[in-house]
Amino acid sequence: MELIINNNEVYHLIEVTKDMTAHLKIISKMDCFNLCDVLRLSLTTYAAEPINAHVMNDGSGDFVGCICNSN
Repeated sequence: MELIINNNEVYHLIEVTKDMTAHLKIISKMDCFNLCDVLRLSLTTYAAEPINAHVMNDGSGDFVGCICNSN
């Protein structure tokens, strides 16, 4: 699974690591899309003004979505 991050109009793919999910307590098996929502909620802050986007807490850019791999 990879996160899609937009930074200065350039899209980047960031691989999800165990460190990113270490603080999450996942009770049951989740599909990729549900895990993407959980990561968005834990790694971003919603900024309604002026950009209407989910901004990464580490300042790396704006969260766009996830790519789910079949592996």
